[in-house]
Amino acid sequence: MTDSGVIAREAKQSRDREAPVIVIHSLSQAIAALKAAARADRHVGLLSAPGAASYVGPGWFGAVVTAAREAVPEARFYALLDCDDDVGAALAAIRSEIEGVVFTGRVDVARRLADIARQHGGRLVNERPAVALDLGDDFFAPSETLERRCADRLT
Repeated sequence: MTDSGVIAREAKQSRDREAPVIVIHSLSQAIAALKAAARADRHVGLLSAPGAASYVGPGWFGAVVTAAREAVPEARFYALLDCDDDVGAALAAIRSEIEGVVFTGRVDVARRLADIARQHGGRLVNERPAVALDLGDDFFAPSETLERRCADRLT
């Protein structure tokens, strides 16, 4: 990788660390979070529920992220699928080209998974980021309520 590529990746990772993180449980929540972020001109992180890779799978999460990106193309965000300590789920997420994977298992395994993720154009983080808002209690809330809750956290 060129020096400019390394610098760009490091800048993106720094920006991602500073972005508020919203836990999403549905497509409507992802869209609401991205609409609120775009309106606030904020970079935001979308994060799955803890261990979600094991029960919703990378296919579902990838489809949600893609659909949300298409619904709110002006939004600046990154997405992470939480695999907890499940090596198989992390590998499946990486092979499915999920852009970001959270893996909280053994450090030696995390290093190997991080290398595989880089080879697939993704990244792996070994701890769940701090969460600004979890929309879990708002699963059936209307989109206006979801957007308002997200906007309150982003402003």
